[in-house]
Amino acid sequence: MTQGVDELAAGIRSGDRRALARAITLVESSRPDDQERAAALLDELVADAGGALRVGITGSPGVGKSTFIEAYGLHLVETGHKVAVLAVDPSSQRTGGSILGDKTRMPGLASSPDAFIRPSPSGATLGGVARRTREAVTLCEAFGFDVVIIETVGAGQSEGTVADLVDVFVLLVGPGGGDDLQGIKRGIMELADVLVVTKADGDLAATARHTAGDYRHALELLRPKEGAGAAPVLACSSLAGEGIAEVADTVAGLRADWAASGRLTELRAGQAAAWMWNDVQARLSEAVHSHPAVVRLAPELEAQVTAGTLSPTTAARRLLDAFRPDAPS
Repeated sequence: MTQGVDELAAGIRSGDRRALARAITLVESSRPDDQERAAALLDELVADAGGALRVGITGSPGVGKSTFIEAYGLHLVETGHKVAVLAVDPSSQRTGGSILGDKTRMPGLASSPDAFIRPSPSGATLGGVARRTREAVTLCEAFGFDVVIIETVGAGQSEGTVADLVDVFVLLVGPGGGDDLQGIKRGIMELADVLVVTKADGDLAATARHTAGDYRHALELLRPKEGAGAAPVLACSSLAGEGIAEVADTVAGLRADWAASGRLTELRAGQAAAWMWNDVQARLSEAVHSHPAVVRLAPELEAQVTAGTLSPTTAARRLLDAFRPDAPS
């Protein structure tokens, strides 16, 4: 293996958290030499991965994702699991910066010796996840975590990408009336395997129960995902810890049922192929943008497009013609 990769692999297998953190930083790097080392590391560890329950959690800002994940994660730890949380922070479209405050929002889980929280910026990646989240899942599984939770941005982007990463996709919604129900896009509801109404405590307890009933009725009108029934709708209070065990049992039960029926194997095979093509598209985009002929031609074409003298379609075709291997560089 490439120098340094064998030490990282050994560290991950031995439970060295610093090695895991360095490995995730390595796979997130865009440097060509780091990408080569990352590929070698993943090839070395891929046989040690695949055994964890992968859970995706999304929801609109303010619904209480971090509070729920902490309560859910602590419940899992208390019942003997080792939990990794890959929390994706929204990046600024102007500066590329992100808050990366998940450890401060999950203090109890962050201090647990059986939990690991890794925040990553979403960057320009759509789908609510960071580009290298899948690779981070592989590393966490090789480390020995048996539950990997992926918290998506949930800030309005298409959340479809997370469906190609997880076994069970959980949608969090707040207690509210019909207006809130109208605000949830049909697509995200069709992707959800479990729907959880949060903040079901105090003055909102009754509202949460009514909201859960509204969503159950709405989900009956949607066609369920292939091989699955209508998504169960639950209610919980993350602050009081009520309903968290039921959510955990429901998620684990769905995964167990799908593993027994063979659906999980098919799901993960499809996910692996989809992620391969996602990576191909990302690498092709990088190659096009950095190609010398494209770099030389792009400013002139951009000027013509913005001036309205050339259509974006024609400009794109000319850039791709310049990128072709048989075109002069």
